[in-house]
Amino acid sequence: MSFVPMYPLLRRLLFLLPPEQAHIAAMHALRQVHHFETGKRWLSRRFCISHPSLQREVMGLTFPNPVGLAAGFDKNATYVELLAALGFGFIEVGTVTHKPQPGNLRPRLFRLPADEALINRMGFNNDGVFAVAARLRNIRSRLSRDTHGNARLIIGGNIGKNKETPNEQALVDYGICFEALYDTVDYFVINVSSPNTPGLRDLQQRDALREIVSHLQTLNQAKPVPRPLLLKIAPDLSWAELDQILDLALQFHLSGIIAANTTIRRDGLRTPAEIVERIGAGGLSGRPLFAHTLQMVNHIARQTSARLPIVASGGIFSAEDARKVMDAGASLVQLYTGIIYRGPGLIREICQALAAT
Repeated sequence: MSFVPMYPLLRRLLFLLPPEQAHIAAMHALRQVHHFETGKRWLSRRFCISHPSLQREVMGLTFPNPVGLAAGFDKNATYVELLAALGFGFIEVGTVTHKPQPGNLRPRLFRLPADEALINRMGFNNDGVFAVAARLRNIRSRLSRDTHGNARLIIGGNIGKNKETPNEQALVDYGICFEALYDTVDYFVINVSSPNTPGLRDLQQRDALREIVSHLQTLNQAKPVPRPLLLKIAPDLSWAELDQILDLALQFHLSGIIAANTTIRRDGLRTPAEIVERIGAGGLSGRPLFAHTLQMVNHIARQTSARLPIVASGGIFSAEDARKVMDAGASLVQLYTGIIYRGPGLIREICQALAAT
């Protein structure tokens, strides 16, 4: 039996475990399969599609397909090669911070099955930028262009600040992360939009954001080959706040916008309010975000006259969802919660649909 039809059963088993433990168990099991050459070939046959029509030229990079993995799934670049074998066209590691940090206390990840959603308050738990950079250097050569001439996997680095770093010194953390990861990633994402680091979203305000973006672009433009620099924004911004950020992005020649991070809103959920209240603080992801993701993509494309590439992230659960955001102006899409509820077959489903059009 194919892995894809089996996933609903596997999901039921995984959902018996706490979410963080289930994530570790699932990735460990897939890693055991991927360890053997026969396992790698099996994964490739089940999940990967290589077709010239899927390639995308965006931000000066050639993506083998437009379906990527959002940051947060592989914070420490532990599973990059395995995830590539599942058919992703690009993988965003992180969020990575200057110093290692454990993140918030557990439990910090919660399922809302009735909404096909998650709430997380992970808090940028990661091994620190120098450990992640060393890991990426060790695997980079094995992910180079293959013998068939297919475009190689694109790796993005999502960077943030440590919890203990005052906002006034945030640009130092971002700069250190940029320098440490520069030779290991293809693009960077400035994360100022997670709701799980106190005060981080204040960095989306014009003056604070201007300082960080200006500093990183100065470092970037001094490099022999500047990297595409994107900004990941919150879905909770007002349209006026979003427009200010877009003006700044165009002014500083950012390479793109990721729309969007998790939301602090809880309206319209099917999960009983008392359960949601008991879970408490954190960012909501999953299917409830899709309508707003589509609105944001539409708005950004209109406001920038399609001058700013958009990566749609939030509530994409089907090939139809991916097609809708692309029709609205997105160049690429990212998955996270959709993989938890639909399984890795979702990547192939989207790629097959896009290759057929």
